[in-house]
Amino acid sequence: MLPVVHSSLSRTDHRPWPMPARRWTWRQSWIDLLFIHWPVPTEVLRPLVPEALTIQEFDGTSWIGVVPFRMAGVMRRAWPDIPGVSAFPELNVRLYVEANGKPGVWFLSLDATNSLAVWAARRFFHLPYHRADMSLVRRGEDIVYNSKRRGGSAQFSATYRPVGEPYEASPGTLEHWLTERYCLYALSPVGKLLRNDVHHMPWPLQQAEASIEQNTMLDPVELALPETAPVLHFARQVDVIVWDADEIDEKSA
Repeated sequence: MLPVVHSSLSRTDHRPWPMPARRWTWRQSWIDLLFIHWPVPTEVLRPLVPEALTIQEFDGTSWIGVVPFRMAGVMRRAWPDIPGVSAFPELNVRLYVEANGKPGVWFLSLDATNSLAVWAARRFFHLPYHRADMSLVRRGEDIVYNSKRRGGSAQFSATYRPVGEPYEASPGTLEHWLTERYCLYALSPVGKLLRNDVHHMPWPLQQAEASIEQNTMLDPVELALPETAPVLHFARQVDVIVWDADEIDEKSA
């Protein structure tokens, strides 16, 4: 069994609200991550998000993110890693929403290589995970990333790298608004709105460069990204803990 005092708990002053009083239940690490963001009008995104959630805006527009990275250490609290199960590439498509004053993330899709992880995430977190053939390879500072969803058109290929030294985003900036989020929202099988709290240290962001060869991750929802260059940020690693979901009172959301 592993220690139950997680490294992320050494700092909590950056959180926008207190952590849940009950025990956290899952742990994981997010590694070699690239945030890729585009501004998209809120009215375009509204049909993709439950009415109980408010789509947030920064400087008059909402944003959509495509986030390739590698998962590691994915396991229940205090259980050891399982080879072949606890580490795998992942690719997220996410929006920025709020309920009851708590800003969080709404996932349009999550792709992963691991069939057990896909099943578990659908079963326990009610998230729209998909099985994909994926690879993440480090070549010096470069990360070469490829993903192709099984049975669908969603594909992503890119080479990306960090630039400059790590830093913490300042509150009030776009990069802080996009990245420093401490919950995710989902719908239960019976349509109830759920929120999972998460915790980690502030993101150790770096500026980034990327060559995106292919990105059809928005094809399944028939959403076209703007022609403008995306906003890029890199993070080498954050260690994360996750709580079981709370059901949200949609009347007060």
